Amino acid sequence: MSNVTGFGAVGDGETDDTEAIAHAVAQGDGALHFPPGTYRISNTIEVKLAEHGPFTIDGTGGTARVIMAGKGPAFRLIGTHGGTGDPGSRKGNVATRQRLPTIRNIEVEGANTEADGFELIQTLQSVFEGVLVTRCRHGIHLIQRNRNVLISHCHIYFNSGVGVYLDGVNLHQINIASSHISYNRQGGIRLERSEVRNLQITGNDIEYNNFRAHKTEPEPTAEIYIDTTAEGASVNEVTIASNTIQATDSPAGSNIRIKEKLDATRPPGLFAISGNIIGSQENNVYLTGCYGIALSGNCIYSCTNRNLLIEDSRLINVSGNTFRRHTPKYGTGVHFVRSTDITFTGCSIHDETEEGQADLTALLELTDCQRINVTGSQFINGLIGIAATNTKHTALTANTIHDTRDNPISNHGIEFTGKGVGNLAANNSIGPCKGKAIKGMIGSE
Repeated sequence: MSNVTGFGAVGDGETDDTEAIAHAVAQGDGALHFPPGTYRISNTIEVKLAEHGPFTIDGTGGTARVIMAGKGPAFRLIGTHGGTGDPGSRKGNVATRQRLPTIRNIEVEGANTEADGFELIQTLQSVFEGVLVTRCRHGIHLIQRNRNVLISHCHIYFNSGVGVYLDGVNLHQINIASSHISYNRQGGIRLERSEVRNLQITGNDIEYNNFRAHKTEPEPTAEIYIDTTAEGASVNEVTIASNTIQATDSPAGSNIRIKEKLDATRPPGLFAISGNIIGSQENNVYLTGCYGIALSGNCIYSCTNRNLLIEDSRLINVSGNTFRRHTPKYGTGVHFVRSTDITFTGCSIHDETEEGQADLTALLELTDCQRINVTGSQFINGLIGIAATNTKHTALTANTIHDTRDNPISNHGIEFTGKGVGNLAANNSIGPCKGKAIKGMIGSE
C-alpha cells in the first residue's frame, strides 16, 4: 500500500503534509493508506483516476484524520466517464482503471471557512464507507457528472454548507444509507440545478440541518431539499424510506422540501416517501409543483405551520400517515393549495392538547382545489375538522371528526366557504362541536 508516511508525511497535526501525500498519489500503487495520526494539508489532494486508478483512500479503521487548512476540497477525484450506467457507455480505461474509487474509515476536518471534504467529478461506482466529514463547508460534493455512487455508514456532521450536495450534477443511481447527516447549516442532503435519476435515501438519521447550531442568520433549508426549478433540472425515481428526519424549527425550513416545475416538458414525479419519522420544523413536508408522489406510512409530527403543505401539485397519494403535535409549542395540520387529483386515505390528524390551536383553525384545509378524495381518516380535536374553500368535485366520505375533550371547543366538523361545485360530504361521523356539524354550502353542479 502507498503508506503516506513512507513518502514523508508526518501526521502530527502541525506539519504541512500536502506535498508528501501528493507524492504518494503520484508515485504510489493506488492504495493511499493513512496510519493513525492527524495529517494537515493546505491544498487539495487531486486524484486523476485515468492516470492513478484503481484508487482507494484508507484511514486505518477511522484512526486517521486529515485537517484541510486550505480552500476547496481536501480530496478531489476526477474521472473521465461521460456515459451512463450502461456497460457499453464506458470509454477508454473507465472500466479497468477508473471503476470503484473507494474512500473508507477516515475523518476530514475543515480548518478553513471554504474547505470542503470530498469533491467528485465524472466518476463511476464511487464508494464512501465509514467516513466522517466535519467543520467543513460541504461534506461530499458531487458536480458535473457521476454514476453509481454509494454512501453508507458515514457521519456528515456539523458543516457550514451542505452535508451531501448534488450541485449541478448529471447523476444516475445514488444510494445514501445507514448514515448520520446532521447539523449541516445549509441542509442535510440537497439537490439543485441537477438531473438525477434513481436516488435512494434509506435508513439514515438526518436532523438539525439548519442555522441554529452555527449561530448564524437563518436561511431556507431542509434535511432533504430537492429543487428542480432551474432550467434543465429534473429529479425522478426517488425513494425516501425508513429515515429519522427531524430538526429544530427554522424560518422557511422544512424536513423534506421538494420544489418542481409542474408544467415541465418531462413531468416530474416517481417519488415514494414512506416509513419515516418526520418532525419539528416550520413545515415538515412541503411540496410545490409536484406530480406523482406517494406519501405513505409516515409518522409526521409537530410543526410551526403545517405537517404537510402541498401547493400547485397533482396526482398525489397520501395514505396511512399519522399527523400529530407532541408539545403545545408546536401545531399539527395539513393544507392542500391549488392542487388537483389528490387522495387522502386512512390518515389520522390528532391535536392532543386541551387548548387547541388558535392559529391553525382546521386540521385539514383545502384551498382552490379540485378532485380531492378524503376518506377513511380521523380528525380529532381540531377547532374545525376539515375546511374547504373554493373546492370543486371534492368528496369527503367515511371520516371520523370528533372533539374528545371533556369540554369540547371545536367550532364545526366540516366547513365549506367560497364557491363550491360538485362537492360531496357523506357518511362521516361528526362528534360534538359548538357550531354546526357541516357549515356552508357543499355545492353541486
